[in-house]
Amino acid sequence: MSCTTSHSLSLPSRHLAVWALLQALVAVFAMLQAHAVYADDATEIAKQAQNPVASLISVPFQDNINFGVGPESLVQNVLEIEPVIPFKLNDDWNLITRTIIPVVEQPTLAPAVGNVTGLGDVQLALYLSPGRPGGVIWGIGPAFSFASATDRSLGSGKDSAGLSAAALTIQGPWLVGALVTDVVSVAGEKDRESASQFLIQPFVNYNFSHGWYLTSSPIVTANWKGTSGNKWTVPVGGGGGKIFHVGHQAFNAIVQAFDNVEHPHEAGNWTLRLQVSLLFPKK
Repeated sequence: MSCTTSHSLSLPSRHLAVWALLQALVAVFAMLQAHAVYADDATEIAKQAQNPVASLISVPFQDNINFGVGPESLVQNVLEIEPVIPFKLNDDWNLITRTIIPVVEQPTLAPAVGNVTGLGDVQLALYLSPGRPGGVIWGIGPAFSFASATDRSLGSGKDSAGLSAAALTIQGPWLVGALVTDVVSVAGEKDRESASQFLIQPFVNYNFSHGWYLTSSPIVTANWKGTSGNKWTVPVGGGGGKIFHVGHQAFNAIVQAFDNVEHPHEAGNWTLRLQVSLLFPKK
């Protein structure tokens, strides 16, 4: 599109407006919540929120603002809605479902490519996890990616399946672990390249009192089908977070920033990640 300059200038204010709206919506949801949630130990809730296979219902709204995208170094915005719902199968096993619903604001990537906002590829992972974990907490199960993108530039055009696993340990104020997912395409549009995607998210958290914590949870990805120099995205960085309440509703707020020390040519060179999660800890 020819309006590159005005588009790039309007994005920062648009992001602030989107983020303000998101915060307002979260506050409204909290006030309308019918089920009271009580939490005396904010630090314990923080550790549950940091555990990807915890028996904790949560609804994160994660906004990733990627800077330096495309040939014009524009800004891409990816809002991911990530409901996590655990199910108790029996006294020994839990099933945790993690869904990622991305809403992408894509800048112009090439002539007639991008400059669109829509839904990306929805992802689903199912983790079977012990109901009575030991020193190492873990979960493993199938992972899926669905060709749900509303525009060609927002997704792979392929349905994919594979495996996902998470493992972590909690030692005093420290919570350290990693989540790994690998999927390959099994169906989809015939004119699109086959997909083979790898993701590893190491996470290191140090918890203070009153729900404050430091965190680093970069999302390292690899496109196994990518050409040399376009395969890996390796972010380095971190930030902090806080558990807080609005009425009886528990929330988790996180801010992190990452420098992408390795990334595909047209991908962003750094990312600001803002997240607010609704938490529903057990009474």
